[in-house]
Amino acid sequence: MVYVGTYAKPDQESIFLYHLDTETGELTRVSAFKAGENPSYLALDKQRRYLYAVNETGNYQGKNSGAVSAFAINQQTGDLSLLNKVASEGGAPCHISLDEPGKTVMVANYTGGNVAAFAVQENGTLAAAASVQQHKGSGPTERQQAPHAHYITPSPRGKYAFAVDLGADQVLGYRLGAGNAALTPNEPAVAFATAPGAGPRHMVFHPNGRYAYVINELNSTMVALAFDDSKGTFSELQTISTLPSDFEGKSYCAAVKVSPDGKFLYGSNRGHNSIVVYAIDANTGKLTLVQHQDTGGNWPRDFTIDLTGNIMLVANERSGNIVSYKINKLSGKLSPAGHEVEVPKPVCLQVVPEFK
Repeated sequence: MVYVGTYAKPDQESIFLYHLDTETGELTRVSAFKAGENPSYLALDKQRRYLYAVNETGNYQGKNSGAVSAFAINQQTGDLSLLNKVASEGGAPCHISLDEPGKTVMVANYTGGNVAAFAVQENGTLAAAASVQQHKGSGPTERQQAPHAHYITPSPRGKYAFAVDLGADQVLGYRLGAGNAALTPNEPAVAFATAPGAGPRHMVFHPNGRYAYVINELNSTMVALAFDDSKGTFSELQTISTLPSDFEGKSYCAAVKVSPDGKFLYGSNRGHNSIVVYAIDANTGKLTLVQHQDTGGNWPRDFTIDLTGNIMLVANERSGNIVSYKINKLSGKLSPAGHEVEVPKPVCLQVVPEFK
């Protein structure tokens, strides 16, 4: 099953649920929910009891803030019911994640330039923000006149949370408090600094926990990093373009994912409208270009790999379609599966084990 977060008006259906055939890539619509305005990015607890969404807006209850919504999931049907909603404590929250125990929800506020953490209550509801950390810094491009937190994720062992800031060209490290939703700046606070003007957007850890990959939106590059869990810092292994050498148009990177077996890395190019495929060297973490696959639509905002590793789904925001691709597990290459569905302004794809 796949939940789809979208950009939508407050009174519209805005989170959609699809069934995915993991052999063919065919998507079948199951249901849709009115989940408030712009429930763009989604996160799921490990027991799939609760779904959390950011409401990516600039005003919530009179504050310069978006919101965070908590939903209970019907275990038989996957239907959502709203539990509660709280302020995200910054404008345009654009990414959300959960720590491993499912006790803390973390949100990156893009225009707010900050990150916030929320305690998950026993019934799945969210308490008001327990901690808010304001980022500082800027970069040399027009998009970087202020900090813009774009992504936040826990580290593999759960000791840290790392926030990717597009405006400041930094990955910032936080100590993740056990059970009390505390985010405290790590020492050093800057876990990694990208090239000026790179505009880091998202990151992903390799399944082995030793490597991480940061995709840079503004200069269309992928950075391979070695992760030091003892210090909470990263060191650069390699920087490689996400675009073909002969491409001359404008393009902006978005999402980055690792295959479940850790052999391949994928990134999306909005403008070039492609998924870039790299092979990962298991011994060094470095990347080798494999393929650029057209996404069958405009502005691939997000993509996901199903739990079997057989199928990739690509959400093209501007053309309003989700396209299925088969994954060759030996080469990492993508090939069109021959299936697509229309979804208005899809932004995020969240795969869930099938409901029985």
